[in-house]
Amino acid sequence: MNTQRKSNPLRFALLTFGLIFIFGVYPLTVLWPAGWAWHHGHSEYIEMIIALYATLGVFLLIASRNPVQHLSLIAFTIWSSIVHAAVMAVQATANPMHTGHLLGDVPALFIVALVLGWLCPAAFRLPFDRGAR
Repeated sequence: MNTQRKSNPLRFALLTFGLIFIFGVYPLTVLWPAGWAWHHGHSEYIEMIIALYATLGVFLLIASRNPVQHLSLIAFTIWSSIVHAAVMAVQATANPMHTGHLLGDVPALFIVALVLGWLCPAAFRLPFDRGAR
């Protein structure tokens, strides 16, 4: 009972982020390209990123059913979001053309990492857990 109650916010977060990754990334690149699209006009890059995030979104939906069984996926989502956001932040800071990303996809990915890390500290610590296999 306690485990189920504790996992409800995590399950909701996984479901929400999964749906946003599946259905939200592409519209954001169209509606707010300065904060979400790194190229102007047609770009194979954006198609690849959308495909990757949509695929991750599907797996986050699956993980939302039973987060404890999917700690490595949650850990990957946390840490890949941190690394991706950090790289984008450096690039957006270095190139004035991309500063809009500092208000768009950069903080969005940091928020994903922060929320999942807070709701699932075991996944956040997983890469550093000496007992993990």
